[in-house]
Amino acid sequence: MQPSIVEMIYTQKQDIISDWLSEINNVMPSGLAKKIPNEASDETNKKFVELIIESLELTEEAATEKLNEFAQHLIYLGWPLSYFTQGMQAFRRVLLETMSSMESISSKKVFETFYEIETWVDSIINQIADEYSGSWESTIHLQRMALKELSAPLIPVFEKVSVMPLVGTIDTERAKLIMENVLDGIIEHRSQVVLIDITGVPVVDTMVAHHLIQTAEAIRLVGAECILVGIRPEIAQTIVNLGIDLSKFRTKSSLRRGVETGLELTQRKIIKIENDDERIDSR
Repeated sequence: MQPSIVEMIYTQKQDIISDWLSEINNVMPSGLAKKIPNEASDETNKKFVELIIESLELTEEAATEKLNEFAQHLIYLGWPLSYFTQGMQAFRRVLLETMSSMESISSKKVFETFYEIETWVDSIINQIADEYSGSWESTIHLQRMALKELSAPLIPVFEKVSVMPLVGTIDTERAKLIMENVLDGIIEHRSQVVLIDITGVPVVDTMVAHHLIQTAEAIRLVGAECILVGIRPEIAQTIVNLGIDLSKFRTKSSLRRGVETGLELTQRKIIKIENDDERIDSR
């Protein structure tokens, strides 16, 4: 940027900051203004405009680093991208108004420097937008990793008996992962009985039931038997009201009952010994 423009900005620094703070308060997103106390908002606004002006003295690399650090902090606190874009647009308006009002700058000079200011402000907007984009991509990646973790692997609890606990909402993508994990687990653990525990699934609608039926059918095709456990009363009522047919595979109200049934299907049962401890008896 031309030294004359930088000098003008620093000469009028206090007026520019004052005018920008008034502008940014007018364009602050209403939802954000309600969530953030006035003192915190004013302090952040002042830091933002001072950082913008100070970046003129820094190298491009140092300015980028400082702006990214500031943006990352506000992203973490939940500030929207619109705060930065509208704030930078307001800053551009203030600069041009300040420059236009100075008698020492000719109209021709204003026109010549307009492009430089536009380029500078747009570069900052693009930089912050890129930072937000990177943050969103990182968040999406972490969510996908969490999704895979929630799609728990098949857990062998006894010989030939395995459990897959499900937690959270089941959508099409997650249902695909569940089926892949359960089929791979059956082969790996040589499971004959698979318990699918839906205690942690908040809602079982037609789509979720369809995915469960598909999974149960796939389990049957690889030579194992599926038992659906953890059906709460409200889930049972929903299944009945929706007319969903789960008669193709066994259902049990709790994981314990499911384990007992699984042991019976593999010719074993839980018995009590004299000291009241329980053990597995194989016949």
